[in-house]
Formats: sequence, C-alpha cells, structure tokens
Amino acid sequence: MARENYVRFDWATKRLLRQKSNFVILEGFLSTLLGERIKIDRMLESEGNQQHAEDKFNRVDMLAENSKGELVIIEVQNNRELDYFHRMLYGVSKAITEYITKGEPYSQVKKVYSINTVYFDLGQGEDYVYHGNTSFEGIHKHDTLKLSLRQREQFIRENAGDLFPEYYVLRVNEFDKLAKTPLDEWIAFLKTGEIADNTKTSGLSEARELLRLDNLSPKERASYEAHLSALQYQRSVIQSGWIEGKAEGLAEGLAEGKVEGKAEGLIEGKAEGLAEGEKKKALTIAKQAKEMGMSIENILLLTGLKKEELPF
Repeated sequence: MARENYVRFDWATKRLLRQKSNFVILEGFLSTLLGERIKIDRMLESEGNQQHAEDKFNRVDMLAENSKGELVIIEVQNNRELDYFHRMLYGVSKAITEYITKGEPYSQVKKVYSINTVYFDLGQGEDYVYHGNTSFEGIHKHDTLKLSLRQREQFIRENAGDLFPEYYVLRVNEFDKLAKTPLDEWIAFLKTGEIADNTKTSGLSEARELLRLDNLSPKERASYEAHLSALQYQRSVIQSGWIEGKAEGLAEGLAEGKVEGKAEGLIEGKAEGLAEGEKKKALTIAKQAKEMGMSIENILLLTGLKKEELPF
C-alpha cells in the first residue's frame, strides 16, 4: 500500500474531478456511500463553485441520477471546525435556491444530499459515518451522535418543500480499524491518503492512477502545495484562537468567582469566562483571517461573528 502518493480528495474534487472523463471516481465514492448507483450528469456552476485561490470550503455541487432514474442534487463539502453546522446548512440551502428554481431539468429533482467530511473531534459516538436530517444515526452501529447543546442550537432544520435534504457526516478521524468494506476503504483513503494496490472498490482503482502526485503538472503541483499550506495555516489559526481565547476567558471567570467568594459566583464566573473565551477566540481568528486575505463573507462564515462585531 503506497503512502502519501496521492493528492487530497477535497482538492481533487475542485480541480481534477470536474472533468466528465474523471466522473468515475466521484461516482464510485457516492455510489459506495449512498448504497445505490449514482451517475453524474454534470457539475453545477455557481458563485459558490467558482475556482479561486481563496476558496477554503471546497464546496462542489453536481446534478446526478440515482438507481431509480430520479434526478438528485449532491453537494459535497470539506468542513472546518468553527460553526460547521452553519456551513452544512448554508451549503445545502445554496444548492436548493441556486438550482431548484432554474427550470428543466431542476424542477424534476427529487432529492438533495449534503455530504460533509470533518477532520476534527465531534460529539460522542462510536461510528464514523452518520446519516440524518437534524438527528444523526450511525450507519454501522446505529448509535446516535451526541452533540453539545451549542451544536444542536446551531443546526436549524429547513423545510425545502418536499425535498427534505439528507445529510451525511463522515467523521474521518474516528476511523481506526482495518478497512474491510468498500466504504471502509474510502474512509481510510480520506484519512490517510492510502489506497491498497489490489483494491477493487468502485472509484478507488481509478483514483490510484489519476490522483497520483507525480501525475500533476507543475502548475497543478504549485496549486496543490499552496492549498496544503493554506490548510496548515488555518489549522494553526483555529488552534491558537481556541487556546488563547479559552485560557483568557477561563482565567477571568475564575478570578471573578474567587473575588466574590461564593460557590455560585465561581460557577457563574467559569460559564461567563468560557463564553468570553469563545468570543475572543473568534475575534483572534477573524483578525488573522483578514491578514491572510480572506473575504468578509467567508470570515463571517468561519467565525460565526456578526458583521458589526468584526474588529476591523
């Protein structure tokens, strides 16, 4: 099994897999995940799908046909840690509003799927793939993903007529076993970048050739390396914001509680301190995101802040 010979799947979906001749890889991934044959008709172009260096969310929308011959819109996102439920909702809502009202063949669309890969700790649960609307059940162990109160409050169910979008959350970091099934192999690839030499999993055998690093042109290689650098920087910004904001807020809250000398004061101080820490963390990230050239719209999505709260 070769290691680190392949480009990241999130980058490939935006750069290499948009060509019709390469649809077979995405079709293999989607068919394996959804458990039915998926045939991509075409990629959908919109403002949210434009390719540019500052596209941090890797959202790709496509019009496809399922095994029943029904048209479906599938939206794929590679989600970041902050307010990712908001981004799930935003992405699928954009897919609906941008395409459903455009007439034929969109008026015949029967379903919208939102598929989201996450590379960070999320709630409590034993499975690594969850499926649902606002309540997520593991597809292997059938356990429920236990979300925090804040996470549950973030996710607002939207009624999109009779479409009722379905969401898949792929907790890539939670996969820690030997790949035995086709879906296991896909999740292992998303986590490690490894593909077994003898794989027969739909889409992965083609990916072994197309997604090799040494197949990239010099221009594509430079773009890919820039993408990796941006991801690394973003992880650093988020981690720093969490640590600095939470530490400062917790320290202030504890200090206030101790001064009051009351048990209830200490509890309230901790709670207020944590809330203040969350706010300081978001402001720190906003400042650093602005310095790296991110747009105001994307900064608001990244941090969850309101425009009037931005420190610039």
